[in-house]
Amino acid sequence: MNREENGQNARSVRWRLTLASTTMLFVELALIRWAGANVVHLSYFSNFILLGSFLGIGVGFLLPAARGQWLKRWTPLPLALLVIFVREFPVQVRQSSGEVIYFTAVRTTGLPEWVTLPAIFLLTAVIMAGIGKITADLFRLLPSLDAYRYDLLGSITGSVSFAVLSWLRAPSLVWGVLAAAALLVLGGRRNTLRYGIPLTAMVAALFLETTTTGISWSPYYKIQLKPSRTENRTYHISANGVPHQSTAPLPVLMRENSPYRKAYEQTPGNPHKSVLVIGAGNGNDVAVALAHGAQRVDAVEIDPRLQQIGADLHPARPYDDPRVHVHIDDGRAFLERTDRKYDLVVLALPDSLTLVSGASNLRLESYLFTRQAFEAARDHLAPDGAFAMYNYYRKSWLVDRFAGTLDEVYGHAPCMTTFNRNAAVLVTGMTPADQSCERTWRPSGPVPASASDDHPFPYLLHRNIPTLYLGALGAILLVTLLSVRLAGVRIRSTFRYADMFLLGAAFMLLETKNVIGFALYFGTTWLVNALVFFGVLVAVLAAVEVRRRLRRVNRTLLQVMLFVTLAVAWLVPAQAVLSLPFAGRLAAAIALAFAPIFCANLIFSDRLALAADPTSAFGANLLGALTGGALEYLALVTGYQTLLLAVAALYLAACVAMRFAGRGPGGAQTPAVRNETASVQT
Repeated sequence: MNREENGQNARSVRWRLTLASTTMLFVELALIRWAGANVVHLSYFSNFILLGSFLGIGVGFLLPAARGQWLKRWTPLPLALLVIFVREFPVQVRQSSGEVIYFTAVRTTGLPEWVTLPAIFLLTAVIMAGIGKITADLFRLLPSLDAYRYDLLGSITGSVSFAVLSWLRAPSLVWGVLAAAALLVLGGRRNTLRYGIPLTAMVAALFLETTTTGISWSPYYKIQLKPSRTENRTYHISANGVPHQSTAPLPVLMRENSPYRKAYEQTPGNPHKSVLVIGAGNGNDVAVALAHGAQRVDAVEIDPRLQQIGADLHPARPYDDPRVHVHIDDGRAFLERTDRKYDLVVLALPDSLTLVSGASNLRLESYLFTRQAFEAARDHLAPDGAFAMYNYYRKSWLVDRFAGTLDEVYGHAPCMTTFNRNAAVLVTGMTPADQSCERTWRPSGPVPASASDDHPFPYLLHRNIPTLYLGALGAILLVTLLSVRLAGVRIRSTFRYADMFLLGAAFMLLETKNVIGFALYFGTTWLVNALVFFGVLVAVLAAVEVRRRLRRVNRTLLQVMLFVTLAVAWLVPAQAVLSLPFAGRLAAAIALAFAPIFCANLIFSDRLALAADPTSAFGANLLGALTGGALEYLALVTGYQTLLLAVAALYLAACVAMRFAGRGPGGAQTPAVRNETASVQT
């Protein structure tokens, strides 16, 4: 083969590797979103889908080139089976934990969590194993860092593509068509029929979902809109299969004893001229504020689709009023940015039904219910202002937690009005004279500690890991060990790559910590989350590009730089970053988050490029990455800042283990064969 043909072949491999990596990340993100939207409560466990994806991709890479070709031939089949099964036989998780609250209004059925969640985990792993095998076989055809480079470029493309579809609110049918087209190209002409049949079935199932009356997608939920059969409501809105909101005529909202009126009735001396509604949703609270004479209403809603429904269908047309200013944003982020003072701030039913990302346990609204958030709301009140919040809290201890926090922040107990099904309205004025209570809150028992920005888990009763999570994580780790072993990797043979195991665990934990940090600094919106993952991939790619241009690196210097950057991130408190103006906050957040990632991936790239046995190195790194994903649950006990200590400990152990890794003559590591493992960090 001449040089020109070699060049053409290399370009073809690079293009196909980029496409395979793009497809791999795109399908992973789509599975996280789609499964969470169709399996009740799985949106609270989306990191299980992430861990299942890691396992599947890892198995695909672990299999030697000559083995596992059946995975490539039948890659679309498990994907079609999962989609059709969930569509035709909805899997619903029965949630009965008393340790953590899940907002729902449906009576769920199905197998227990310890059966259902691992089953979905395994199906995800099989799907991703097929795509991982396609990617791995292309990966082997290029030098290690060259292949890693194109793998990262594909990951960036997949991440950006899905973010654009989220912005466009594209339905699941579009996701399926794009994934099917990419898989058909990767499968080649020989697999056209074998791929075409299951992919057509998958697209058909998604077509039926998309064309179901009232179904639409937001960046966060699958939303279903249904007209009401009663006079009290006009439309019912479900999110991810759970009844979430409903629009109501203004006379219904203004009825006597309506919870919407309590904030106004219990602050009779308040002019109510300037009102902030966080969780404005379909517009009920906005309509009530206008009816009470508000001259300006700032309506903050994180989900653009929910706000659009209110603008189009609410009978009072509150969003058409020129006094209303709509902000599609995270409520906490809005509080941190605005300088406006309000007569009344209302937290209006801000209970999300999903997590910030597939790598954390943080819910969209978690940072609205911390002590620091209540303080931020207080700081935006006029001298005679008031704060109100209401919801169906489900548990008396949750009402006590929020009311107790308000008592601490304002220095006096709030008014409390209870309704059926543990619904409660809490209203507190800047001073006791600014509120008029029919009933003042009194604790029903021991008051749980306030949630904080470091421990933003208001729905968790105690600082512990619920047994529901422990059981599922234990099953996942057991399945991981068995799967890696069945893939032909001897667990003992990976012991010499203990440093790779620790690097994988540390990186996963560090990435999750940074996602959470950006959510606090800039909001829990889908856009912030997408930009953080994009930034992580760019930082990793930058590290690879630097390593490709260096003949040798001073690993000791890199390790020192890594620990210095981790120490700085640990020492700088979150409140110091939040106090900065937006430009300064952005610069500080980027430096604190991505400097450790860049240093860590320079070390990782160097170690990986010189690994003598890439398969065993990848197996160890895979187990570490999965373990790091499981270790994220430690934040439920320790809080998120302490995770940096765990990250530092893991990296320190990796550096120590690295000194005992296999070395060639003169202390230099032996050159590596073709590297199969780089994509685990993406």
